[in-house]
Amino acid sequence: VQLQASGGGLVQTGGSLRLSCTASGRRLGVSAVAWYRQVPGKEREWVAGIASDRSPNYVDSVKGRFTISRDIAKNTMYLQMNSLTIEDTATYYCRALGSWGQGTQVTVSS
Repeated sequence: VQLQASGGGLVQTGGSLRLSCTASGRRLGVSAVAWYRQVPGKEREWVAGIASDRSPNYVDSVKGRFTISRDIAKNTMYLQMNSLTIEDTATYYCRALGSWGQGTQVTVSS
């Protein structure tokens, strides 16, 4: 499966972005999907995921601000990010079916 992530960009503190990740080659269906992020010099960090039973989970730092979802018909997963802070600046990666997306940069400015 190939994953194509998009939606990153430059946003001011407090702003919002929605990341998308579209799969091709296989159907995501109700398989487990997740978003990760990475900043230079640090390990990739799990941010949010939906298990196969459709229960979303989040790292504590984004709870209440980020929402992970998927559209089965569009074979796409999303990460809605609200109330962004400078600490959210990172390259965001989607993961599903054993594959990684190419990453999309999110930069939050003060």
